[in-house]
Amino acid sequence: MASHHRFSDNYMVLRPENVSFFNIFGILLNNDLEKKAFVHYPSGKEENLPRNLRIFVSLFAQKLLQSLANPTSKLGSRFEMWLNLVSCNRNSFLLLLNALRGKVVMPVKESRTFLSTLGFMDQRVHLDKNIKPGHCRYYSALAVMAAKISYENRAFVENVVRDHWKMELIGHFNFWNDFQKKQTTKAIMFHDRSANSDIIVVAFRGTEPFDTDAWCTDFDISWYELHDMGKIHGGFMKALGLLMYRGWPPPEEFEQDDHSSTPLAYYTIRKLLVELLKQNERTKYILTGHSLGGALAILFVAVLAMHEQTELLERLEGVYTFGQPRVGDEGFKKFMESKLQAYNIKYLRFVYCNDVVPRMPFDNSRFSFKHFGTCIYYDSKYKGQVLEEEPDKNYFSPFGAIPRFVNAVWELLRSFVLPCVKGAEYSEGWFLKMIRWYGLILPGLSAHNPQDYVNLTRLGSDSLYLQLQQQESV
Repeated sequence: MASHHRFSDNYMVLRPENVSFFNIFGILLNNDLEKKAFVHYPSGKEENLPRNLRIFVSLFAQKLLQSLANPTSKLGSRFEMWLNLVSCNRNSFLLLLNALRGKVVMPVKESRTFLSTLGFMDQRVHLDKNIKPGHCRYYSALAVMAAKISYENRAFVENVVRDHWKMELIGHFNFWNDFQKKQTTKAIMFHDRSANSDIIVVAFRGTEPFDTDAWCTDFDISWYELHDMGKIHGGFMKALGLLMYRGWPPPEEFEQDDHSSTPLAYYTIRKLLVELLKQNERTKYILTGHSLGGALAILFVAVLAMHEQTELLERLEGVYTFGQPRVGDEGFKKFMESKLQAYNIKYLRFVYCNDVVPRMPFDNSRFSFKHFGTCIYYDSKYKGQVLEEEPDKNYFSPFGAIPRFVNAVWELLRSFVLPCVKGAEYSEGWFLKMIRWYGLILPGLSAHNPQDYVNLTRLGSDSLYLQLQQQESV
């Protein structure tokens, strides 16, 4: 067991591939987990084992998702194709009419007009014309749009970046996960060379609704403790490029081997940034992502710090995450706070209202995950506050159920009112309205959609950003 994790002296790793569905239920009845192949930890570190119920829930969720991977993928693909089929024919009525006339317009999956399921929640592709380069909100507005389009196919991303934003697409990537043995991590890179900006944007894709591999990453409660960095979420590290037997070897050592067939997110992006930043000393870069993508963005900084990549850290303009889950414990929080301060890195963590994802994994005595950085919290009226922690930090408060329901009702009503007040660009399609109805049952999930995060960067007050700039200058 230890040979798999020899890069870390302290860890707790779950291996769902080493247990059957039947044996998972035995976890609830058996307290003797020390010799089980599905849970790895260092010899003599039995205190690393979480409670049996937590192990059961994590393993059961991962096994269930793995068993449903094929039908879920097919369902997602067909649902996505149906959404695009309706869109290509403008609406359901015209689709039926075209079918009767034998003139149905069929969508092409890898075309520049084909949208993902999440893309149908918010179909805007233009940057806000009122937020120009140099504006205090420009980078956050650009970052959230980059995080949003990272869910789309290469042709779509290239069309938006090149033709709509007048920027240069550097890459649209599928990265290898050494533990899942497949390419499950996605990211995009592009270069903004506008008059008042010379910035490279790296955006990591978050969790897609029908991507069971990404959901397994989210449900994986494994952790590693590395180089005085504290404990870090194992699933997120695996997605960023952790090697099963080697951990995080220094870039110079890693690049001696051929990984062209299995590119890893951290090493590929780091190498590209080094090459691109050498071309112009003015160029900086930002990291961003929505949901899981936000966790990968800030974890990327952590691995740079571990490898003492001083030049890259000094050229980092900022990290902008949207609906990001917690990544590590109190030790990781302290490590990152010291590095962010040492390299003067801006880290803005945007949280919309009742979004459940930033409140996961739990921050309590059992889970002990911690947020850090500047939390910019927006309510359902898109009024922002700078906070240390979002309200209701663990979400499942019995006193919060009624306010969350009332808020979900308001969000549904707002979907009809907002475009009348702010303009057509804030219109919500039938699909997002359906999600709003679903939010009456589970408001935390409906509040995680990209549209609200795009809205808050556009409708938020300048005064909040100016306040942040003043705090940074002190």
